[in-house]
Amino acid sequence: MADPKGFLTTPRELPKRRPVDVRIKDWREVYEEQDFGALQKQAGRCMDCGIPFCHQGCPLGNLIPEWNDLIWRGEKSEAIDRLHATNNFPEFTGRLCPAPCETACVVGINADAVTIKQVELRTIEEAFANGSVKPLPSERLTGKTVAVIGSGPAGLAAAQQLTRAGHTVAVYERGEKPGGLLRYGIPEFKMEKAILDRRIAQMEAEGTRFRSGVNVGVDVTGQELRSKYDAVVLSVGATNWRDLNVPGRELKGIYQAMEFLPWGNKQGLGELDSEPPINTKGKHVVILGGGDTGADCLGTSIRQGAASVTQLEIMPRPTDERPASQPWPTYPMIYRVSSAHEEAGERLYSVSTEEFIGDGNGNLKAIKLVESKFVDGKFEKVAGSEKEIPADFVFLAMGFVGPEKSPLLQQLEVEFDERGNIKRNGEFATNVEGVFVAGDAGRGQSLIVWAIAEGRSAAAAVDEFLVGESQLPAPIEPTTRSLMV
Repeated sequence: MADPKGFLTTPRELPKRRPVDVRIKDWREVYEEQDFGALQKQAGRCMDCGIPFCHQGCPLGNLIPEWNDLIWRGEKSEAIDRLHATNNFPEFTGRLCPAPCETACVVGINADAVTIKQVELRTIEEAFANGSVKPLPSERLTGKTVAVIGSGPAGLAAAQQLTRAGHTVAVYERGEKPGGLLRYGIPEFKMEKAILDRRIAQMEAEGTRFRSGVNVGVDVTGQELRSKYDAVVLSVGATNWRDLNVPGRELKGIYQAMEFLPWGNKQGLGELDSEPPINTKGKHVVILGGGDTGADCLGTSIRQGAASVTQLEIMPRPTDERPASQPWPTYPMIYRVSSAHEEAGERLYSVSTEEFIGDGNGNLKAIKLVESKFVDGKFEKVAGSEKEIPADFVFLAMGFVGPEKSPLLQQLEVEFDERGNIKRNGEFATNVEGVFVAGDAGRGQSLIVWAIAEGRSAAAAVDEFLVGESQLPAPIEPTTRSLMV
């Protein structure tokens, strides 16, 4: 194990965030770099448990005690090898994953959990810094071709694994550049896009081909894909956003989060010649949805210079401590404060939207709210609790309800399950031979770590389909894949 007494003598410590008044003036990531010696002490808190429940908490099955011990010993090269053995993109998960591994940490039963996520992130950043992350092209080509549709984390993971297995892989992305929501949804202050670009460069050096700006189903038909490639992997995500149909929804100023966030990223990267089309500078902003996407809208609005920002959530405020109904090692719904929440804005809980109010000229000017309570499985209004708050912009960040029913899916004639996701069997295969699905498109909206796990597992299934067997690792075993449709 690492330091035998580390979990007893060393308190949990995370890197500091840059001062609020400094970071809201730029779009750079919010965290300062932690001294490596301090990080080693944090890794030394790992107990190397007899039964490491952090493995159960991580969908990728990351070998957490092993690379914690290696970092504590300063063996960086060995640590990144163990980390890459299960995770293609630890620089993504180390920044964006909510760390279910930490809520399953045995130290966390009666103390603060090990800073697993930060050790993971620093391990990969040290590896990039010292040149340990190199392209790993296949030594032989199989002659088989694969099209991956969508370049989010599931698509990227599937593409990298299949390329390394020797297949010729082309990744199609309808956006200007590859990355999917990693590029167009995640704000720059959570993950700078240079982090994404360096991994894309590694994949290109390995042989993966990227076809950006191609709307598959329109520019290229499903039939053309099937005739050109031996297999197709659908990793199009769950981008069919949940809407809110209340009076006034047609007013100007009400947008979905994913209509707003891409412009913030372009602004942060200096890719715009003028002000973004959706600009909250000097405006009153209301965000519907209390999750991570809502927090992303909050941080983006603050950096654009919003006059005020209010984030609404229909559920009650979570408790500060783990609820009794969500015992260790489950992932608890507790009150969390993101970096954006530290910066500005107000959070209101147990409220629902009654009406969007206009100014008489078709523009939004306010939002009418009512307090709500959860009774017998449904929300009820609290009589006499109605109120109005000013709103020039409202951003809907209420989640997603499955993949878009795009021309491509119609052309391929894939089936859908009762939740509206693309139906697949235990081997990630759809009803159409040679067409597979990975990530949110088949699973439903979920975590980035699940997307990578699904991409790796789908790649193993595709590899076996193409050549009869596969040595690619599959974190989601065939016996349990069918439970996830």
